[in-house]
Amino acid sequence: MTTLESPADGLTRCGWSTGSQLYRDYHDQEWGKPLHGDDALFERMCLEAFQSGLSWITILRKRPAFRAAFEGFEIERVAKFGDADVERLLGDPGIVRNRAKIEACITNARVARELDTGLDELLWSFAPGPRPRPATLSDVPAVTAESTALAKDLKKRGFRFVGPTTAYALMQATGMVDDHVVDCWVRP
Repeated sequence: MTTLESPADGLTRCGWSTGSQLYRDYHDQEWGKPLHGDDALFERMCLEAFQSGLSWITILRKRPAFRAAFEGFEIERVAKFGDADVERLLGDPGIVRNRAKIEACITNARVARELDTGLDELLWSFAPGPRPRPATLSDVPAVTAESTALAKDLKKRGFRFVGPTTAYALMQATGMVDDHVVDCWVRP
């Protein structure tokens, strides 16, 4: 499905966003809009990693619990998490309790804290230039040369759980690319 007109408001949206009000709100208010700030981008990086292998709606439903569990995704705070925090997080039913993903989030905070330029500048340096919107959802790639380069650079720096597909999802979510289909009402 490429787009779907919502019976509630008559707006045409990307087809993936029409399954629930939570999806619609995320699509309309956040997805594809340029996002800046180290902590804000760190949150999205963590959530995209936690989403790997799961549906995005699962992450959206758990987002408030994630924010509470990871202290607002403040890089400085998460970077100080230790073994007791890992155990606390593994016992938190409000989040995805995956040790590898939890530990990756903590490791990524520590790496982000040490960046010379900041996470915002690093991530946005891989954003491609403007391009036409996709005509259909099937025209949206899962991986691009830019997301592959970003993932490679992040891995070299010590970041974990951010492969090319996750890196591209991060680029989409934070407005580095605009993958709203051409007839979607949302504009950058």
